[in-house]
Amino acid sequence: MHIRLCDMLNSDIIPLKNLNSFVMTILQIEHQVPNYDGWKKAFDSDPIDREKSGVKSYCVYRPTDNPNYVVIDLEFDDFDKAQMTLNALKSLWTKVEGTVMVNPKTRILDVVDFKEYE
Repeated sequence: MHIRLCDMLNSDIIPLKNLNSFVMTILQIEHQVPNYDGWKKAFDSDPIDREKSGVKSYCVYRPTDNPNYVVIDLEFDDFDKAQMTLNALKSLWTKVEGTVMVNPKTRILDVVDFKEYE
């Protein structure tokens, strides 16, 4: 079972003083979907095999004012796996754009700071 960054920082696994030596990479994807249920079915079918691609966890968000828009965070241990997954997704998107999703936007992010308030 993978433990998310927030869980680790709230335990003794990674003391907060060591956060600067900890690297976590996020591939963030966002796009319009013609139909959320149809998109979710395609997402759950996992055509790129997220786990084999190096994804440690994912989180899907929808704006409260637009149920047909999604933002997905895919968590990786390193940049190279995130970049390879992005390349695989770009190839996949050429086959499904307009039917499952529209106009994807992506960015690769490194977690550089974290603080949780009670």
